Amino acid sequence: MKPDMTSSRAVISGASIAGLSAAFWLRRIGWDVTVIERAPSFRDGGQNVDVRGVAREVLDRMGLFDAVKAQNTTETGTVLVDASGRVRAELPSDGPDGATAELEVLRGDLARTILDALPDGVTFRYGDTIEDVTDGPDDIAITCSSGRSLRADLLVIAEGVRSATRDRLFGAAVERRELGITMVFGTIPRTPADDDRWRWYNTTGGRQIHLRPDNHGTTRAILSYARSADLTGLRRAEALAQVRERYADAGWEAPRVLAGFDTSDDVYLDHLTQIRMKTWHRGRVVLAGDAGWCVTPMGGGGASLALTSGYVLAAFLSQDPHKALPAYEEWLRPLVDDVQKLPPGIEHFAYPQTRLGLAARGVLDRILTSPLFRPLTAKLTQVAETDRALPALARQPRDSPADPG
Repeated sequence: MKPDMTSSRAVISGASIAGLSAAFWLRRIGWDVTVIERAPSFRDGGQNVDVRGVAREVLDRMGLFDAVKAQNTTETGTVLVDASGRVRAELPSDGPDGATAELEVLRGDLARTILDALPDGVTFRYGDTIEDVTDGPDDIAITCSSGRSLRADLLVIAEGVRSATRDRLFGAAVERRELGITMVFGTIPRTPADDDRWRWYNTTGGRQIHLRPDNHGTTRAILSYARSADLTGLRRAEALAQVRERYADAGWEAPRVLAGFDTSDDVYLDHLTQIRMKTWHRGRVVLAGDAGWCVTPMGGGGASLALTSGYVLAAFLSQDPHKALPAYEEWLRPLVDDVQKLPPGIEHFAYPQTRLGLAARGVLDRILTSPLFRPLTAKLTQVAETDRALPALARQPRDSPADPG
């Protein structure tokens, strides 16, 4: 039976980019929206994300393009450095889709900008999670860990790559592709030597160090390494001890980053995992963002796809609720598939293990960043690109608090 979504109640689980975009656009077309978020309050943290491709148009339709641009991290380009910090290759910002995008912002700043712009009538339930879901003939019944019961016509799961609600409802249909790469993110104190560029360092053993400026007077640091075990289930101290051992002889800014992580209050570890699914919807339940198609930083564009997904979902719901979920998936699928198809051998290029591999990587970096090949290299960073027009919002309910736009 096709879900009857001619009424208009949505529950969204997850208050990051995908969930907030869905909340914005579903409320814009007149739906009653409740957002459930497991964190006790809104989460402002996070590392660099960018808005590229068709997501720029979505942001413009939200009326938030200038507001997000004003939150730019101040990053002006990307340089690849050696163990002494000397620049060996450079990729300056190249308009909207260079290595450093025009709309390069922190995840928390982007999310906060959307949150502050939400139309009136979006209800938030912080410190709560979904415990049970029953998809019935007339609507969907949701039971939360707080004991609260909700009924809705649509459940949007936007809980991220490790979504418990998705796993519970979709089970074996969730395919995980482990990339064998660990990334450790954190904010560390800024020093006079830090400039306005993304500094990227590779060394043997498949290890990377990244330092990036932000617009808050601090520096965003990333340690990323290949052929790694999953540390996400460990306690912070135990996980960082293993990372410290891995980077003991890494050189460059490794000691500074490790020391900074010891006192940073926002250290986050991730074991890169793609989520691949044959379908993103079932009955009255639909997935959005990383919960449905995590592309990982190796593919890039996760924030752009998340931002776009909320608009596309609302647009098709406004046109024909009975056909909306298949249409949503059909429209987004090519964008996701394009990013998830990583080039063969990308790990060996990105994370060389030996001195010979590192030297080969250096030669290729200089070729790819040369004036001759720079346009081609810039294309490698393009995501969420499509020749298709965004689906239209078919109607603007009289009682909607927002202008048609």
